[in-house]
Amino acid sequence: MDVPALSSHDIGIACDDERWAQTVADLDAFVVRAIEAALAVAPGAIEGEREISVLLTSDAAVRELNRTWRGQDKPTNVLSFPAPPQPGHAAGPAPLGDVVLAYDTMLRESEEQAKPLAHHLAHLLVHGTLHLLGQDHETGDAQADAMEALEIAALRGLGIPDPYAD
Repeated sequence: MDVPALSSHDIGIACDDERWAQTVADLDAFVVRAIEAALAVAPGAIEGEREISVLLTSDAAVRELNRTWRGQDKPTNVLSFPAPPQPGHAAGPAPLGDVVLAYDTMLRESEEQAKPLAHHLAHLLVHGTLHLLGQDHETGDAQADAMEALEIAALRGLGIPDPYAD
């Protein structure tokens, strides 16, 4: 894959499910490259260093977060929690937010869509990061189309084909 250089941003990765280690080689670097690809296509300049946290976890943990924060008692593939505005934040990277991925849902979707697991993982990381940047696909067709175009561009930069192509 043609991938951007490793991050100039502070990207923290936590994993509480050992199955994630079997998804792709050099998982931490893969996660960083996918997030950097999303930041690279984001509309408007990303000024300064950003801090992003990624949690690679199970469906059970994502279900609990989804129930607590979104009122939906089910797992989902990716959750994004944008950081609140940080007025007067000057020292260190500015917090952008958290991205949480569910292993079982990601694996099942990858199989159902007959897509390589690494491609689907990159797509979910890009998708979640774009949500942190204010992109939304649930408020209308125009917003959904714009977000999909950004996802396609970010994934193209990683050498991954359009996930929406038939």
